[in-house]
Amino acid sequence: MFSGEPARWMWEGFCTTMQISTISLVSAMILGIIICILRMTPFKPFQWFSLAYTEFFRNTPLLIQIFFWYNGAHVIIPEVINQWMNDLYYWFPGPFSLFGHQFVGEWVLFNVEFIMSIIALTVYTSAFIAEEIRAGIFSIPKNQLEASRAVGLSFLQGYRYVILPQALRIVIPPLISQALNLIKNSSLVMVLGVTDLMYQATQIESYHAMPFEAFTVALLIYLAISLVVSFCITMYNKHFMIQVMY
Repeated sequence: MFSGEPARWMWEGFCTTMQISTISLVSAMILGIIICILRMTPFKPFQWFSLAYTEFFRNTPLLIQIFFWYNGAHVIIPEVINQWMNDLYYWFPGPFSLFGHQFVGEWVLFNVEFIMSIIALTVYTSAFIAEEIRAGIFSIPKNQLEASRAVGLSFLQGYRYVILPQALRIVIPPLISQALNLIKNSSLVMVLGVTDLMYQATQIESYHAMPFEAFTVALLIYLAISLVVSFCITMYNKHFMIQVMY
């Protein structure tokens, strides 16, 4: 497991899992904040849209959503955007040697399965993040938004400079949970043939007849990723964020 082809497959699966998780988490945070703000606006159609969005994606299974985006995205997404996604590239790091395999560093074409996996994870997780942030906003006294409007800030400026910085600080613990859930949920993308960590563990089981070793290593890697992410976010929260007390 720690040399030759199995080790190389596990490394490639780890890189793919980290790429999917990182892109999806950043995208889900941005989209979740947008959906939350739409939910808080006084404009009713925005409220209805954000409510329907969060309720739909929070209450349907992620696995079905993955298949939905993979099989139906070409119907929902305009053809121009579909074509643009088919021409996206990403940088695979290098040059370096690992487990006897030379990684030269190159631009690799995103495949459709990879992109649809990111879309599914982003949309699903953003619905939960939007609700977590909304709960944090409700914990901020309403007079702070009123005070921001009184000094001349617009609705969006009040949220950007006054409300959201405090709300995000408060919801750090549940956001950590959502980040960890996204990393673990990324193992479902193997159903589309994405060569993530879980897919590579299955490949090792099939080609090298090492099911226990393959899935044990995959389990430990997922555990290590989750612990590292949790530790880093907790340290950032402890040392760089200003404590909010009322």
